[in-house]
Amino acid sequence: MRVPAPRITVCTIGAALLLLTGCSTEKNGDDLQTIEAATAAVSPAESSPAGSVQDLGRAIDALAFDPASGTTAILTDGGTELLLQGAGEPRTVPLDGRATELTVASDGRVLLPMDGRVQIVNVASGETSSVTVDGDARSALFLPDGTLAVGSASGKIQILDADGAVTKTISGLASVDELALTNGDLSALDRRQTSLTEIDLEDSSLGMALRAGEGATQLVTDEHGRILVADTAGNELLVFTTDSLIMRQRYPVPHAPYALAYDDRTDLVWVTLTGSNKVIGYDLSTGVPVEKGRFDTVRQPNSVAVDTTTGTLVVGSATGDGLQRIPLPAN
Repeated sequence: MRVPAPRITVCTIGAALLLLTGCSTEKNGDDLQTIEAATAAVSPAESSPAGSVQDLGRAIDALAFDPASGTTAILTDGGTELLLQGAGEPRTVPLDGRATELTVASDGRVLLPMDGRVQIVNVASGETSSVTVDGDARSALFLPDGTLAVGSASGKIQILDADGAVTKTISGLASVDELALTNGDLSALDRRQTSLTEIDLEDSSLGMALRAGEGATQLVTDEHGRILVADTAGNELLVFTTDSLIMRQRYPVPHAPYALAYDDRTDLVWVTLTGSNKVIGYDLSTGVPVEKGRFDTVRQPNSVAVDTTTGTLVVGSATGDGLQRIPLPAN
């Protein structure tokens, strides 16, 4: 089969999906043109995973790695339980709701957005706390000043101070499914509009936005200030930079690319293919993604992380087929 040539696209302001300015608190996402949010493809039943596989006896909903403690955070049981696997004995932290994803902050805290709140788990101690928010939280991260940004299913972004008080509310998106922080700039991925939007925190408004393929699902950032997006429906890997928002690269990745992880040791981004039970590592340094590694995975590889302390790729099966560990070369 002939493989399509790579498409490298540079987008200018004129190619923007939309430009939103003004006070976003007066906007809402109810009258936006939206699509059904893309999801991971259903994987083939058979798989021959590389490396080793640990049977957890349950499906894995999300993965993240905390380099400070060398701990892998695993969201399981339909988002109701957090497993912490590190140097010591594995620990289980029951959650007080159903989390949609997990994000590890630089200080070793895990953020778990859920309906009405964000639960925060200290990886080192296992202690938990919660911050109350308005609506169904879908994404969360800490900003450089210590405030908390929370995205909701209704398209709002709330900024909360250290006491949990809402200091800003920015509306106008259909949903805020992922948040990214690059060089101090906040951006939001909206799956229902399949778009990436800059957030102007100073003016509490939406900034420039670009369409992110045909059905974007996941994002990750790298050390170069780029936002890497999986266009699952369009079978592409998209690369953006902010200030101003520009699409730098788009590259064909067949078989429904979904989960993403960045390895800062090797400067590679790893992408799972849920349509074929594989994971591929790409080098983006030349301006055209170059494949540097490919492995067979567990069935339904809906989550991936890189254990940078051991140089191991960690892949989670959303069908209960286990937690996979693949040793990676140093370069």
